[in-house]
Amino acid sequence: MGFRKKSSKNPPMLSQEFILQNHADIASCVGMFFLLGLMFEGTAGVSIVFLTLQHGVTVPASEEPASGSRSLYHYGGKDLATVFFYMLVAIIIHATIQEYVLDKINKRMQFTKAKQNKFNESGQFSVFYFVSCIWGTVILISENCLADPTLLWRSHPHNMMTFQMKFFYISQLAYWFHGFPELYFQKIRKQDIPRQLIYIGLHLFHISGAYLLYLNHLGLLLLVLHYSVELLSHMCGLFYFSDEKYQKGVSLWALVFILGRLTTLIVSVLTVGFHLAGSQTRDPDALTGNVNVLAAKIAVLSSSCTIQAYITWTLITVWLQRWVEESNHQTSNAKKKRSVTKGRSAKKGAENGVESASRVDPLPKRKEKSS
Repeated sequence: MGFRKKSSKNPPMLSQEFILQNHADIASCVGMFFLLGLMFEGTAGVSIVFLTLQHGVTVPASEEPASGSRSLYHYGGKDLATVFFYMLVAIIIHATIQEYVLDKINKRMQFTKAKQNKFNESGQFSVFYFVSCIWGTVILISENCLADPTLLWRSHPHNMMTFQMKFFYISQLAYWFHGFPELYFQKIRKQDIPRQLIYIGLHLFHISGAYLLYLNHLGLLLLVLHYSVELLSHMCGLFYFSDEKYQKGVSLWALVFILGRLTTLIVSVLTVGFHLAGSQTRDPDALTGNVNVLAAKIAVLSSSCTIQAYITWTLITVWLQRWVEESNHQTSNAKKKRSVTKGRSAKKGAENGVESASRVDPLPKRKEKSS
């Protein structure tokens, strides 16, 4: 994201500059209204919809009657309110990291404007990807998905999710939705906006698809794999911005990137194939998680393959652009060295010419004739 320069002057109230400088405080005030609503009986019901997870049901913990009960969740329209509240939280966290961490590093390192934008973007994404990878791995371990991979396609009940699973997806949707206002808050350049919109839109599309189709475990595993590769990418970028001698680390990341894409494709094909390999139903019902039809198979697999192909093509394009820039930079440096060398030789020759001209021997004196 872009680098904001705070002005010492106080801008007019509700002006554009005022909103840009204080957008995190404005989001905090809006969030406080929902928290204060819990204090009053008339507004507590509305505030709870924004603050807590909705559409929960209580089911027996196991088949034994004395085993107790647990709460499971499905999705619904009230989830939009919850996503909105946590989008405000994401805006506040984003501004906090930018002001107290990234801005201070930028001032110390004295990056150029272009490097500042890339450094801030990599810094923000690195924090998000790191937290998401740790959080997602903990959920996979707690729900025994890593020990028993068959749970990816035979989890029961197939149209319910646990609290931590639903909260993870709500947080993911909130973070990626917060990217749209951040394009305005961070003053992103117009030429960079289409790239950012595509990047955000692709994540929202696939996260929403896994959430709405109850492919929760598959989506979580693929997100962890994808975020791990992206985390390594942005970490290599941060090291490269701090010192260009880490160029080899960036090259090694390309190999990991390709392996990550191949692993994602293999997991997608196997999981979706086994998940939808049973008897197909003629009456699909997405609300109950029943998407076991040929159209759903083609849609899910096509979407997964398309996103991997797009990301790989983006990598190839970036590397080609970087290669062209480096070759142009080397060519310009070589031309500068040649021009400097010619200038020095010409200057030296001119000095020698002046020096030789100043050393002209005097004319010999004529001898006087004797009378």
